Order: sequence, then structure tokens, then C-alpha cells
Amino acid sequence: MAKPVVKVAVTGAAGQIGYSLLFRIASGEVFGKDTPVQLHLLELPPAIKAAEGTAMELEDCGFPTLAGINISDSAVTAFNGINWALFVGSKPRGPGMERNDLIRDNGPIFVEQGKALARASQDVRIVTVGNPCNTNALIAQHNCRDIPATRFTAMTMLDENRAKAQLATKAGCNVGDVNVAIWGNHSSTMYPDFENGTISGKKITDVIKERQWLEGDFMKTVQQRGAAIIAARGKSSAASAASACIDHVKRLMERTPDGKYFSCAIPSDGNSYGVPAGLIFSFPVRSLGDGKYEIVKGLPISDYGKKKIEETTKELLAEREVVKDLLIK
Repeated sequence: MAKPVVKVAVTGAAGQIGYSLLFRIASGEVFGKDTPVQLHLLELPPAIKAAEGTAMELEDCGFPTLAGINISDSAVTAFNGINWALFVGSKPRGPGMERNDLIRDNGPIFVEQGKALARASQDVRIVTVGNPCNTNALIAQHNCRDIPATRFTAMTMLDENRAKAQLATKAGCNVGDVNVAIWGNHSSTMYPDFENGTISGKKITDVIKERQWLEGDFMKTVQQRGAAIIAARGKSSAASAASACIDHVKRLMERTPDGKYFSCAIPSDGNSYGVPAGLIFSFPVRSLGDGKYEIVKGLPISDYGKKKIEETTKELLAEREVVKDLLIK
């Protein structure tokens, strides 16, 4: 029996991340080789032509799992009947622009897209990639109250992947041997939790005994990796961000193995690690399968960890204050 079509909307579809993402979704890598996928590409009017070119290339790949492509400059049209919304598109930060300016500029985009999600399927799940992703997800969620808040997530999987790579290199092991989670905001205040993470089942701090490196170079590299890539490449992360988005979706769909967890920014339940309710905050989470998840409870948080979590919480509260007029009560 044929599986039902999964309809996936990708915003900013003609951009660099979209270009790196769409072919992998269409190939069957994400939802399975036996699951047909219909792509809904959303772009600004000036970029529609580029999206059409991308669609031509997708067709030319001859993917058996690609069931169709719709292109639109209207979120209302693009989100009709979708099962997944991947919010990739957002206005990039320009020279001299403060983070709060970026938040205010992107806010109205996510107000509109949040409202348009009313056209989505009842089982829709949302992944926000475009920065500042935590607060953009919060805005979208508040403007679509018909969809449960738990369906809205923001991506910190890229930060987790970056942390794993740095730790694996330092320890001389495979990336797959590392289990570590990101707390808080996708920003320079994020906390890659090396105190609770493991390498080959052992505590990271037992394998890598250089506390100075963990608190210094490791932390700085993970927190500032995006800026370093822009400085080196002249462009922001694209392929790695697309790959992390795929990891994010797959982690949510597949049940997390016992003893493992992954990073996902979700609405805080107000009962976990002192994080105020409603903030879109990255926690260590486990997937129960089919997009359902739970926060990992009971992890021991040292005074150092508490300080880092408080710092990133404070930043997210400040961001929420900047966009408070965009949040429907």
C-alpha cells in the first residue's frame, strides 16, 4: 500500500540553504525512500524566477519520491495542506546592524507566516531555521494559536553538530561517539553542555581533562562558529545548516535510543531547569517518535552550568520584550 504524500513547505527556497536542502528532501533521505514528497516553495516575488530554476533542477534529478512542486510568493498559498513547515528564509543581518534591529525587521515576516499556518494540515510541525530562530519561532507560534505550541521548534542542531565535531577532534574519536546538548538561544550565549555530555559513554570531562579548553576555546568556537565561517567563506553557513535541518527533522521523527538525547529549541513548560514558561529554549530532548518529544529531566547542573543557562535565558527574555507587540495574547 502506497504511503500518503508528505507536503513540505520551505521558505526562502531559492536561497543558499534552500538549495542545499531541497534536493535531499526530494531524494527520499528525510521521509524515506517509499514516501512521496510534495515540495511547496515560498519565495519573495523577485526570487520566484530563481525558485523556478531550482524546481527545474529538482525535476531533472528524476527522484522517484518527488510527487510535485508548487511555487508561490504567498504564504497562504504555500502552506495549504502542508505537514511540515521549514522556516528557512529570513532577513540577514547587515553591516552595523544590532541584533535587536534584526529581530524587529524579521518579526513581521513571522507574524504573516504564523497566521498563514492556519491553512496547514492539522498534524503540521514547524522548524525555524532563519535567525534569530528562537524568537522568530516564538512570534510564529503566538500568531497561530490553533496549532499546539509544542509543534513549534527552532533549530540548534547545527550548534550541536559543531560541538560534536570539536569534541571529536580533540578526543581523537568519531563524531558518532559524542553525545552533547545545547541549552538556550541560538546565539553567542548558547551553552554547549560539556559537563553532562559523553564520549563513548564516558563523561566528556573524564575524557578531555583540560577544563580551560572546554570553558575557553571549545565554548568560543561553538558560540562564534557562524561568524568565523562568514569571515572565511564570505557567506553564511548553508550546506551545514541544511544538513542540520535534516538531522532535526529526522531526530523528531525517530524514537531516540535509550541514554541519548539531542538539542532542540522548544516552548519551555515552565517546570524544567528554571526556564520561564513559553520561551523557545533549547533543551536536551528525547523523541518519542512521530514528532513527539520530552525534555530530559534530572540532569545535574553545576553552578557553572546554571550561570550559563541564566545568561542565555536573560537574552531570550530581552528578545521577547523587543517583540512583545507582535505576540498575540
